[in-house]
Amino acid sequence: MSTTTEGKRHRIGYALAPKKVQSFIQPSLINHASSHNIDLIPINPSESLIEQGPFDSIIHKLYGTDWKKQLEKFSLQYPNVPIIDSPEAIERLHNRISMLEVVNRLKIPKRSEILEVPKQVVVLDSENLKENGLVGELGFPLVAKPLVADGSATSHKMYQIFDTDGLQRLDAPIILQDFVNHGGVIFKIYVAGDYVQCVKRKSLPDISREKLATLKGSLSFSQISNLNAREKSKGGQDDVVDLEKVEMPPLGFVEEIARAMREETGLSLFNFDVIRDAKVGNRYLVIDINYFPGYAKMPNYESVLTDFFLDLVRNKERELIAGSIEDGEQASNTGGEQKGNND
Repeated sequence: MSTTTEGKRHRIGYALAPKKVQSFIQPSLINHASSHNIDLIPINPSESLIEQGPFDSIIHKLYGTDWKKQLEKFSLQYPNVPIIDSPEAIERLHNRISMLEVVNRLKIPKRSEILEVPKQVVVLDSENLKENGLVGELGFPLVAKPLVADGSATSHKMYQIFDTDGLQRLDAPIILQDFVNHGGVIFKIYVAGDYVQCVKRKSLPDISREKLATLKGSLSFSQISNLNAREKSKGGQDDVVDLEKVEMPPLGFVEEIARAMREETGLSLFNFDVIRDAKVGNRYLVIDINYFPGYAKMPNYESVLTDFFLDLVRNKERELIAGSIEDGEQASNTGGEQKGNND
């Protein structure tokens, strides 16, 4: 693969929490990027961003007023340096209501596959969790998720709810979603600019009507995972999923969703989780969208992210060249007009 400017090295600054640095900035990524003339430069958010440059681009996953001010100040001085991504666009994914509203706004060409989000109810007051009529159109089992989805430990506390008693342990604000049997498989689609990759992972097992009658209260997702692991070790769970045999969603469908999500959100680095309805094989549901996910879990992530960085640099250089040509044309036209006036 050829680099944008032979021999010239490009600086991609990264501002990430320590845990994210540890998982994402792996030696394999540093080395692969370096071999393509990309240097990954750590940014200290407590120091002046401007003084830590120059940068050809900045990637980040930090929040807070001070950091936003740093980015705004940097953009004013260096408007041609792309910041991936804008804090305003990222914040849209921090609320599970606005997050899934994204899906309803996607412009996707008509095809045989159906794309939806699960039916859901938003609960803003914990007192309402004690009311039996709360779930409305929803039926048990339900999935309960915190309203805030900012990557914190609290935002990952999710439960499967089997009856009205199971609602009692929840704290508002919270989202209650219809649990759709999906064959115990979730599809995680990673997006990095134009690059899209779909991987399959094990998920919550299906629940039949008969099985639901035996379940009481609620279980956290971690408890369900532990129970499944114990069942498997005992030789139980005849319906254990063989991921190798699971068919992927059509690639064209996945790429169309990713492209539409990029256009709707204005984001370049994200993933979204999709399940396939076990009853309706062409019905897919988006259940989560995450900003700057764990790319290191994705096969061959070093190449994908390096290509993404190279695209950032190439696009920036193309824009600068186009801007220079435009400025030159304007100067030439102005000069011609001036000469004509002098004549």
